[in-house]
Amino acid sequence: MGGEGPLGGRGARPLHGAGRGPHALDELTARLELHPRAARNFLDTLVALRFLDREGVHYRNTPVASIFLDRGKPETDVTGLLEIAGTWWYDSWRNLTKALRTGEPQIDVTAGESNSFEALYADPQRMEKFQRAMHGASLGATLALVDEFPWSKYRTVADIGSASGTMLRGLLGRHAHLRGVGFDLPPLAPAFHRAAARAGLSDRLTFSAGDFFTDPLPSADVLSFGHILHDWDLTTKRMLLAKAFDALPPGGAVIVYDAMIDPGRSENVFGLLLSLHVMMENPKAFAYTGAECLGWLADAGFCDGCVAHLSGPESMAIGFKPSTA
Repeated sequence: MGGEGPLGGRGARPLHGAGRGPHALDELTARLELHPRAARNFLDTLVALRFLDREGVHYRNTPVASIFLDRGKPETDVTGLLEIAGTWWYDSWRNLTKALRTGEPQIDVTAGESNSFEALYADPQRMEKFQRAMHGASLGATLALVDEFPWSKYRTVADIGSASGTMLRGLLGRHAHLRGVGFDLPPLAPAFHRAAARAGLSDRLTFSAGDFFTDPLPSADVLSFGHILHDWDLTTKRMLLAKAFDALPPGGAVIVYDAMIDPGRSENVFGLLLSLHVMMENPKAFAYTGAECLGWLADAGFCDGCVAHLSGPESMAIGFKPSTA
């Protein structure tokens, strides 16, 4: 249990050896600055939710929590996503009724926020929080993607909208023959380079600064769009896939992975909620089905498209640029 993890707010003091535990009820009450009336019920609720194990009056993280809810393990930590959901996104969802009746974004109404990524990245603290959140959001798909595509056939991969490079680090860590390029706005470069160095991948990972609205995409054998297309309208979705087609060599591949809505629009709850979420943040943005994505890929010139499940609500759509004879 980390002092800045799910139990440690901004004012809580870090626990010595917090990730190892166990810690007694009275120690946690004091160190996490919990009210005595609330502490036991709160901690026992986390036991019932399988976030904590309890022996007598001592608590420790469950094995799953120790992997995914410990800031001391940055490669698997998802607490950044939970923090953003509980702060930035919560206010938007308070206005769900208004969004349903008007179809208008609610983020400006609730918090005076801008949807501009340039504005977001201009604030170093907000940018760091957002990148930690995106790392957590990408983790499940990344862990599956490293084994669910024939990477042995390719040598280079470029991740479009790479942020700090979560997908690329997981991929290159598993496939030693690959080299990767992260493509994102210039302010992301320092975080990308730090994470690559921490993973020992600086010799195989490079960062290409650019704006996919105005700049050509980097050339590589495989291009990936992870959790990118749902942020934009149909015209932008098609534009990005057309740019990918132009950037790929003959025989190259594009991978689009996202929380795609199921074909019957009745099972993937997360994908449907995602479409509501982006509606409340971005004008004309929407999540989509795998079949819709395959249609856009075909229209861009890709062939042999297919959709495959990755993990949880995540799926990927794959398209290939025709080879020349």
